Amino acid sequence: MLKTALLEIFERDLRKLSEEIGLYAEERDLWAVCDGISNSAGNLCLHLIGNLNHFVGTVLGATDYVRNREAEFSLKNVPRSELLANIEAVIQVVTATLQQIPDAAFDQNYPVEKHGQVVKTDFMLLHLMGHLSYHL
Repeated sequence: MLKTALLEIFERDLRKLSEEIGLYAEERDLWAVCDGISNSAGNLCLHLIGNLNHFVGTVLGATDYVRNREAEFSLKNVPRSELLANIEAVIQVVTATLQQIPDAAFDQNYPVEKHGQVVKTDFMLLHLMGHLSYHL
């Protein structure tokens, strides 16, 4: 039951991210940082893609993705088409990974510590979902 909800919410929110990235009339505005805002929409998009590719794809799905968190915040002017393609790709990674996880695994320890703390896989996935929603 949790798996079904996670699949639905991750896809819904990632599709919303794609929609929001598409709403910028000027592509250059994706990289603008206004007063009182720390990160551009483009950098937050890169961050969300990197976060899910790493914590879901690499850690749970054994993909070969290698995260460069620093680049998520330092890269600029990545074409919108590339951002949108990467959102679609991460939807596929999250979906495929979650579908292959047995239900019993949700109550097992997540394979890596979260800030030095051992957490269950269900907790980590809910945390990742909240992180996505927070930045969205």
